[in-house]
Amino acid sequence: MSIDCPLCRHGHTDFYHRDERRSYRQCRRCDLVFVPPSDRLSPAEEKAHYDLHENDPSDRGYRRFLSRLFEPMRERVPVPARGLDFGSGPGPTLSLMFAEAGYDMALYDPYYAADSGVLQGRYDFITASEVAEHLYRPGAVLAQLHGLLRPGGWLGLMTKLICDRAAFATWHYRRDPTHVCFFSSRTLAWWAEQAGCDIFFIGQDVILLHKPLSSAFT
Repeated sequence: MSIDCPLCRHGHTDFYHRDERRSYRQCRRCDLVFVPPSDRLSPAEEKAHYDLHENDPSDRGYRRFLSRLFEPMRERVPVPARGLDFGSGPGPTLSLMFAEAGYDMALYDPYYAADSGVLQGRYDFITASEVAEHLYRPGAVLAQLHGLLRPGGWLGLMTKLICDRAAFATWHYRRDPTHVCFFSSRTLAWWAEQAGCDIFFIGQDVILLHKPLSSAFT
């Protein structure tokens, strides 16, 4: 029995992989690989795992990691601009880097900064670092973020991309129990086409999507 794709809602998905803890399926239309709902953690288990993260804004190594998204976004969006760091986590750092550079920043995280009021605003850019792989409803969330962007705005994602099935079998990234969606470059290119966005792949894990000045996608 097939399970609908959480990104494009296509009803035809196929077995992709199984490990000692859970199974993975792949969408025939958009190529997304995902963990079925029955194999996900409970909300309490998920929160407990996130609480183990030690993201320290003073950690230079962590800042260097985030700079892979920070720098290309800063090159495209000049100060002054209004930004949203979506999925900011227990130790917001990327938003602090932007604020230090002169940007006006808002934060949202369903566990650590759950002020839904910021999701009513409009933004020149939105960042989601190491967030997309955690989303239970990636199609709905990406559409929501796209809708929060002003015309001409930028959405910046940082997430590791699937190479192929053989690499997936030994991939450390899938072993995180809170990672439930795995994107390939083809998957993200498919979504960008649906949204009418231009897409730019930077390095191995940074994706920038540019919303045109006029867009019919909601």
